[in-house]
Amino acid sequence: MAKRPTKKQRRDIYQEITDRILQLLDQGTVPWHNPICRGSGDGWPKNLDTQKRYRGINVFLLAITAWEKGFGSDYWLTFRQAGKQGGKIRKGEKSSLVTFWKLFETKDKKTGEDVTLPVLRHYNVFNVEQCEGIEAPDAPEENSELTFTPLEQAETIICNYPNAPAIQHEGYQARYRLSSDTILIPEPKRFEDAESYYGTLFHEAAHNTGISKRLDRGLDDESPAPFGSPDYSKEELVAEMGAAFLNATAGISPPHHRAIGRLHRQLEKNLKGDKRLVVTAAGAAQKAADWILGSEFSTANENGEEPSAPPPENPVPQTSNSKSSAVEISRDIV
Repeated sequence: MAKRPTKKQRRDIYQEITDRILQLLDQGTVPWHNPICRGSGDGWPKNLDTQKRYRGINVFLLAITAWEKGFGSDYWLTFRQAGKQGGKIRKGEKSSLVTFWKLFETKDKKTGEDVTLPVLRHYNVFNVEQCEGIEAPDAPEENSELTFTPLEQAETIICNYPNAPAIQHEGYQARYRLSSDTILIPEPKRFEDAESYYGTLFHEAAHNTGISKRLDRGLDDESPAPFGSPDYSKEELVAEMGAAFLNATAGISPPHHRAIGRLHRQLEKNLKGDKRLVVTAAGAAQKAADWILGSEFSTANENGEEPSAPPPENPVPQTSNSKSSAVEISRDIV
């Protein structure tokens, strides 16, 4: 007897929107001051093809997604509209949800009278920066007044990082890409000041010490820690504290530490569940900072200070116990 085909489960748009908002709030995404300058638009999400502004919940969802993903443009379009504009969606890019109400004519089951009911519908859109062959109308104008003066101590830390990952300047969001061992970060002049640039770069540098060929915190495991899990939160805490250590080494003043706001939220959220978290995270963060600085302190005195003996001038990172790198990891870490 032939099996009856399984009925496709209906998509619950209301639940998806609710879950998305709760996820953003849980992340702490009531955006803190963003040190990266965006494009020249007014910040209101618009459709590139129709030039119309999005309305209702779509304004919130698309604006927050643009901020979260680092998109500098306010313009969005569908897969078909991208083709109409002479471009295409870049391979591997993920869409964002847009909802609208459609009036549906039917009959009242009790009275038999004709009625019109609003039904929630949806479609998927992409930011113009997820496309190839399409220029964003609100792309930032080249401003000769935007300058960047490197900080000597911070630049020395980055230049002397042994076996460092590649650093690629692009886009409007900083992140660490596991698959290519690359730090992706906006151009230095896109930041409001040099301290913000290096503070952000140090955060991503601290993340990349967690892969198996460096300090092996499990970032490139076949089953990485899911978003929001204790291990994921701990890794963010390690990156924030590691950046704070590197900021201090570079002489960057505390008000410019990118870590301050996020560090407070991470501690407030997780300390109740794990009294050892801050101590173990700080230890891992110190190791991350030492790795980047090319220092290896295997012992500390009773006051928790570094030993008086100087570290070796050219330490060799220990990679003999690293795991196989045969598994391709495509996840980005911010």
